[in-house]
Amino acid sequence: MTIFLILAPYGAFSALMLLTSATPSLLAATFVCAGTIAFDVWRGRSFKILAVGSAILFAAIAAYLNVVDPGVSNKAIRLTVDIGIFTISFGSMLLRYPFTTQYALESVPAEIAAMPGFMRANYIITSAWTAASLLMMLVNAAILYVPGLPIWLGLAVALAARNSAVFFTKWYSAQRRTQYASSLLPQALPKAH
Repeated sequence: MTIFLILAPYGAFSALMLLTSATPSLLAATFVCAGTIAFDVWRGRSFKILAVGSAILFAAIAAYLNVVDPGVSNKAIRLTVDIGIFTISFGSMLLRYPFTTQYALESVPAEIAAMPGFMRANYIITSAWTAASLLMMLVNAAILYVPGLPIWLGLAVALAARNSAVFFTKWYSAQRRTQYASSLLPQALPKAH
């Protein structure tokens, strides 16, 4: 469910961009972000860097479109969203607190979070998401600046990149859990006399 909540604003934005104009798409994504933030608060969890950053990103782009330049193309808006996602993801690592850390801290026991490899694992998982957002950003830049490239190319790459990041997150997390469990196994077995 966590991954669904993380991806819900972007799914809403992408789907609505196919059906309507940018402003309703951005506002819907902003409200979905607000909903995920409210859900976290209701469950007693922390504000998430990604959710708050995304809400600000979607709202700021919507405000820009309505106040400064309503003529920005949908391709440019998609690219701007991708740049924002990349900035949030990469910026969290530059600030030495990968955005996945908040989700991980709420889903693992304290003894796992205290292990030396915990932060490294979060850097690796956040790097996968950063790479996915970089790939989406580059493809949307190509679609914007290279005439004739179809919009579906950006959608296909976004779907593949996000699905790859989701798969990697689940796979790598499972690998780390297996390594942790195997490191505890010798301590749990009775000692031979």
